[in-house]
Amino acid sequence: MTYTTAIFYFFAAILVFAGLRVITARNPVHAALFLVLAFFTAAGLWVLLEAEFLAITLVLVYVGAVMVLFLFVVMMLDINLNKLREGFWDYLPLAGFVSVLLVIEMALILGSRHFGLDVMATPEARPADYSNTKELGRLLYTDYVYAFELAAVILLVAIVAAIALTLRRRKDSKFIDPADQVRVKRNDRLRIIKMQSEKRPGVGVQDSGEGGA
Repeated sequence: MTYTTAIFYFFAAILVFAGLRVITARNPVHAALFLVLAFFTAAGLWVLLEAEFLAITLVLVYVGAVMVLFLFVVMMLDINLNKLREGFWDYLPLAGFVSVLLVIEMALILGSRHFGLDVMATPEARPADYSNTKELGRLLYTDYVYAFELAAVILLVAIVAAIALTLRRRKDSKFIDPADQVRVKRNDRLRIIKMQSEKRPGVGVQDSGEGGA
C-alpha cells in the first residue's frame, strides 16, 4: 500500500463515519458539526485527485458560509425534538426499503465495472503551470453547458418556491410602508395645542417665605 492510498482510505473512513453520524445524531447541532467534518474530509479527497479549486471552494463556500448559517439557524430555533420524532417507527419500513434500494443502485453504479482502478486510474501528474480552475471552467461552459444552465434554472425555481412558501401575510404582523412615510406631512405627526397653566399664582412666593422663616 502506497502513501497516497493510505491517506485515501484514512479520509474515506472519516467521511463515511461523519456521514453516518449526520443522519444518526440526536442533536441537530452535532449533526451539523459532523457535516462540517464530512465537508473537510471530502475536500481532502479532492486534493488527492488534484482538484484543488473544488476543494478550496468546498471549504470556503460550504464550511465557511453555508454550514455557519445552518449552525446559527439550528441554535436559534427552538426545535421540539420529541415532536419531530413522532411517527418515526411508522415510516421506518418504507424508509428501510428505499435505503436498501439506493444502496443497491449505488453499488451497481459505483462498482469496479465503471469506477474501478482499471477504468479510472490514478490521475497523471500535471505541470506547474496547469490551471485547475481554467480547465474546470472550460468543461463547464463547453461540454456541460446545458447541464450547467439547467442546474441554474432549477436553483432559481427552488429559491422562488421557498420564498413563496415562507412569505405569508399574517394578520398579527406589523410592517411599515415606505410610501406612507414619504407622503407624510408635518401636521400628520405634530400637533400643537394650547393648555392652561396648572400652576397657581403665588405658590412660589409662599414657599420661599416659609423656607426663609
